[in-house]
Amino acid sequence: MKNLLVPLDRLADFDEIIDVRTPLEFTDDHIPGALNAPVLSNEERVRIGTMYKQVSPFEAARVGAALVARNIAQYLDTVFAARPRNWRPLIYCWRGGTRSGSMTTMFNMIGWQARQLEGGYKTYRRATIETLERLPGAFRYIALTGPTGSGKTRLLHALSVAGAQTLDLEQLAAHRGSLLGALPGEPQPSQKWFDTLLVGALRGFDPARPVFVEAESRRIGAVALPLALVDTFHRGDCIQVEASRDDRAAFLLHDYAHLFHDPDLFKQQLSKLIGLHSRERVHNWHKLIDENRGPELARELIDQHYDPAYTRSSGAHFTELPRATRVLFRPNDADVVEQARALLAQIETSASAA
Repeated sequence: MKNLLVPLDRLADFDEIIDVRTPLEFTDDHIPGALNAPVLSNEERVRIGTMYKQVSPFEAARVGAALVARNIAQYLDTVFAARPRNWRPLIYCWRGGTRSGSMTTMFNMIGWQARQLEGGYKTYRRATIETLERLPGAFRYIALTGPTGSGKTRLLHALSVAGAQTLDLEQLAAHRGSLLGALPGEPQPSQKWFDTLLVGALRGFDPARPVFVEAESRRIGAVALPLALVDTFHRGDCIQVEASRDDRAAFLLHDYAHLFHDPDLFKQQLSKLIGLHSRERVHNWHKLIDENRGPELARELIDQHYDPAYTRSSGAHFTELPRATRVLFRPNDADVVEQARALLAQIETSASAA
């Protein structure tokens, strides 16, 4: 089998990448673009693992081989039935062992030029971690700082439309980053899949141009940013995004409108702030929810929670904040892209003068 093994840097040589791990393993993380064709289902893998420990390795291997053979046969009749004779698939499993080896051997017996990824998914995962230790330092970042509700995310999107390079970490993480930042009906990716998405985004950037990124701490919901990225953009240039209090309150009401559709969940989330805030204050916020007094709640959260939290954290994280370019942003207006273009022109002018 050794002549059928290929290293990770040869992915581009193949017509298709096939991940034969279970659906649960695939969902946790996979090589981008790979097709999941599990040779053992989630339940079958658990069954074989239990048999290996409780009965014998031989019985586990015998039963497992029969399951794998039947599953591969089903794929040959369905998923892969129309693949041409000169098809070149690359196949991988967890460690480049039995599961991927079985499919690779059978495909080559048929006549396809199948190969097996040396080291399997573990090799890919190790390369992802190494990339995240190295690649973030290749770029110059400009962090959009500013208190909650100032529209940093909307400005980031507008900058992208205006032609700037942007790294939308909250989009990759499927979370807005704050206590109330969970997106309705959209679970966060696993840490491993987030890392894969981040590597893909970073590889698309031109190191000669700045990358705009929204100010974030180490964690966005349940996922963590790599230290190499956090350290680099925390030391980079900053743009202080400012907006009027009324604009911020209106923006928060729009951005978190879904929370009012489930008042009980909204109150549960706010109850997590007891300790940072008195029980009496949090219960008053609950009352504002029950009475559907959204604008008043938004202003109280800005004044009593978000702004004090921003003051405590931003100065400690972003070393260039005292020298930040300040921009007054109107996040609720229709001309946000024009505002972004004006900001880019201001930055270019400042860079030329320097």
